[in-house]
Parts: sequence; C-alpha cells; structure tokens
Amino acid sequence: MIEMTPITINGQTFTAITVRLPKTNFLAVTSDKGYIMCGALDVALLNEKLKDRKIIAGRAVGVRTIEQLIEAPLESITLEAENIGIVVGMSGKEALLKML
Repeated sequence: MIEMTPITINGQTFTAITVRLPKTNFLAVTSDKGYIMCGALDVALLNEKLKDRKIIAGRAVGVRTIEQLIEAPLESITLEAENIGIVVGMSGKEALLKML
C-alpha cells in the first residue's frame, strides 16, 4: 500500500510518502527542493553517479514511521544538501525547513 499525506512543520506543508513493503516500509518526506528518506536512500549514488542532478537529500536510518523520520538525526546527506546548510546529525525536521 502507498500513502501520500500532507504534513505541516512550522506552518510549512510537505508531502509524506509511505510505501508498505513486506517486512519493511519505504519512507520519504519531500519539499519542492529536496527530500529526506529512510535508510533505503543511496547517498553515495546521488553524490557520485548522479552528481550533475544536484539532488538535495538526507538519509536517516533505523526509522519505521514518518514521525520517526522527521525527528531522527540525518546519518548522511548529499553534497547539495550540505551546500544549503544541512549537516549530518541535524534532525529531519530541521533539514526539511532548509529545503524551502
């Protein structure tokens, strides 16, 4: 099952996406500029093979819900995310607000 729901953080609206898969969930929250995701995100691929796309993204691991994803510290980020002030260890919520 796929769920797409709007969520509000500090008065700003983002889209939360949950894909329920056997034995796991795929989680993402996106703005018009970038996104955060669960451990399924391959940051190295985005930084190396897809560098020309300048993707702003962050990855949090060990999360099972959208709420956990928003609160969790980012374990890795893309180079483009770093360029706009997102840092490893920042919460998903803080990173999303920088993606506006």
